[in-house]
Amino acid sequence: MSSSSPPGRIPVTLLTGFLGSGKTTLLNRAVRHPSLARTVVVVNEFGEIGLDHALIAASNDHIVVLENGCMCCTVRGDLLATLDALHAERAAGAMLPFDRIVIESSGLADPTPILQAFLSEPTLERHYRLAQTIATFDAVNGAATLARHEESVRQIAVADRILITKLDLPAAGPLADTEAVHTAALRGLNSAASIARAPSGEEQAAALLRSTGPDPAHGPAQALAWLALPDRHAHGPSPAGHLQDVACYCFIKHEPLSREALHLLLSSLESNLSGNLLRVKGLVNVAEAPGRPAVIQGAQHLLHNLSWLEAWPDDDHRTRIVFIAQGIAREAVQEMIELLERVASRTARARQRGAAGVAAAPGAAAGTVLGR
Repeated sequence: MSSSSPPGRIPVTLLTGFLGSGKTTLLNRAVRHPSLARTVVVVNEFGEIGLDHALIAASNDHIVVLENGCMCCTVRGDLLATLDALHAERAAGAMLPFDRIVIESSGLADPTPILQAFLSEPTLERHYRLAQTIATFDAVNGAATLARHEESVRQIAVADRILITKLDLPAAGPLADTEAVHTAALRGLNSAASIARAPSGEEQAAALLRSTGPDPAHGPAQALAWLALPDRHAHGPSPAGHLQDVACYCFIKHEPLSREALHLLLSSLESNLSGNLLRVKGLVNVAEAPGRPAVIQGAQHLLHNLSWLEAWPDDDHRTRIVFIAQGIAREAVQEMIELLERVASRTARARQRGAAGVAAAPGAAAGTVLGR
């Protein structure tokens, strides 16, 4: 299988999680292992004096610090410039070669602008691939943090992996019961992510950060793992406050969509839902390209530039698009998407009939020439 994405891109892991949730502890544990010797670590710190990077083991010399700024605000500036410069130095042989990057975002950062940058910035898209987003969750204070801070909700909602930390602390309560309660609650926020205890050993932590994540262009199994359809039966307890506003919905359509209907649907969704969308990804059955699914993905805003797979990953050729939204109920997301899809399909069919009628009308060809 192949896609239109550039080959040989460097995989990037985004490590997110709220203040004190254990990101730096995990990273410090991982970089001690020799397998991360060829990994660049980009640390974003908030405040006049950066301290987190001083806690990272000195065994890894590839550490870049972005100080005094929340990465969600500097993603179009410092982060882009840093990753651009790293690639240029790597290509020129001006630094030791690296084969992956780990970005530790500030605990106060909303990760969705970072995700969007990797999906939409041409410079990043050419050289890097966002392989996975890992979020750490504090077993002692995490529930209270989610109830008070919207940023922490977004960090959990867009993650591919969620790691529960501090389960070994007495304040967390009985390990098995506490882990089960937190897992159920987190599943209610993100039913597509894998949820597990944070690794305690250097080798396990390093292996986690070295994971390249599934790439839909690298075979059927990876394409299905990348799509990661949410578990409709895993909804956990009803959370309080703004946590109820996070919705995960999978849009499924049996009939192929025309290119124009797909374009109209994406445009309509962007106009009506862009402020609420956290993440979007899917495989689309496009009528004009039978047998080749289109890949769409985005964060905050939908992307209209599609990439393509050479074949479907399995016998299921339905359009499947996963939406994670905030600030709108799941039922409302479902109703809006289905309504907009119906309108887009009807509009596309009407335009096609109109174009066919114009082409068939006497003198249509001459009129086309005169109009050029």
